[in-house]
Amino acid sequence: MAHPTAPDRRLRTREQPVTAPPLDPITLGDLLRVASAPDFDRWQDQVRRTGGCSDPVHLTGWTLTKDRTTGETLHSYSTGTEPGGRLRVACGNRRASRCPSCAWTYAGDTYQLIRAGLAGDDRRDVPDTVRDHPRVFATLTAPSFGPVHNRPGRGVCRCGTAHATDDPALGTALDPTTYDYAAAVLFNNHAGGLWMRFTTRLRRELASRAGVTQRELKESARVSYGKVAEFQKRGAVHFHAVIRVDGPDGPGTPPPSWATVALLTDAIHAAAAHGYTSVSVPAADGQPARTFQWGAQLDVRPIKAFGDGSDITEQAVASYVAKYATKAAENTGTLDRRIGEPAELDRHDLPEHARRLIEACKLLDPLYPDRRLWAWAHMLGFRGHFSSKSRRYSTTLGELRQTRADFRAAQEREALGMEDREPDTVLVLRDWQYAGHGHTPGESALAATIARTLQLNRETAREELPAQLALEGAAA
Repeated sequence: MAHPTAPDRRLRTREQPVTAPPLDPITLGDLLRVASAPDFDRWQDQVRRTGGCSDPVHLTGWTLTKDRTTGETLHSYSTGTEPGGRLRVACGNRRASRCPSCAWTYAGDTYQLIRAGLAGDDRRDVPDTVRDHPRVFATLTAPSFGPVHNRPGRGVCRCGTAHATDDPALGTALDPTTYDYAAAVLFNNHAGGLWMRFTTRLRRELASRAGVTQRELKESARVSYGKVAEFQKRGAVHFHAVIRVDGPDGPGTPPPSWATVALLTDAIHAAAAHGYTSVSVPAADGQPARTFQWGAQLDVRPIKAFGDGSDITEQAVASYVAKYATKAAENTGTLDRRIGEPAELDRHDLPEHARRLIEACKLLDPLYPDRRLWAWAHMLGFRGHFSSKSRRYSTTLGELRQTRADFRAAQEREALGMEDREPDTVLVLRDWQYAGHGHTPGESALAATIARTLQLNRETAREELPAQLALEGAAA
């Protein structure tokens, strides 16, 4: 399975020191201890196998492979021979702020998932004829909760300042005393429900424009989507979505003749603005009743198979969605993990705007106990899945991970000389226990170096690929 920036494994021999920040004495001493240990090479192999994971999971245990008929032991393994008696496996965290290595893998899987639904993938039962189906890239935004510092037309903000792109003031309230922080976090908290209402209304709008009933629509067409959530700098979540019209059985069947990009675009605009597409939040102690709808900014663009830069293409959409699949609310200045007590905020240098949003979650939590606002305060109230898709859009992340696991298992069987054995002729016994996670300070520095080297190799392979393809074309 290819990644959008897949590494060339032949470059592993190119590993070289990468410039890193100076180390403090404790970290340096621990690094020297790890590097001088007799089992350092094996530790390094483990970490390299995780991709340089910054917070690997430690396992202890054993596995035993036997021939079912003869009882012969074909292979045995125990972590007793590993460094520290542990096997390290990747943490799998999707957040780039927590583990860049695992986030890269997650982004690659998301890229494959989205692109398969746009360009097709026979391995995923999505034919390339899906390119002929109406499909658009839609962005639905949050409403306003008060004026914020921005760059209107790259001009002067209402505050009288022409903000630079990296100005930390961007997205923060012009007047924090009047900004509706409570509404902002409540909108985030209900955004998932608002999306579900939107998809329901979209089907009705499509049926209305096609001149068919709801039942007839189900018999002739299916709406599929893949989406990802993104936090704006002001701390409000919005959604980017690939929306596609298929035949009744999904991407393998052609859509009805009435299904066009123009009709789909019109239906999306109508569904987003319809009164049904809203969520109501009841009044609580000191809090008014609220009704949330999408913001006025709605962007819907047709997706082209290829383009000259003026059109949005399959490659661009898949890459864009994959990029945001590894991010959460960190770009607003909030934390990337759950908050135990409000006092923890004093230990972090949080921007005032983000802190006010978090404090609003704490204030509202007892008023709406079923919404678990404090549990999701680090996400500014948002509690939905960051990336999701409809059932028949394309493959699933689970299937992609299973494909990668099967590939590695096949490599291991080949290395053990068991590639010709049928799976039902062997018996595998195993016992694994969780034994902790993470690195010591010195291990962390070494793992970061390994991760940077792997990234360098990937970038080098990507840069060399066009030249390699050109040479092969010339030779042909």
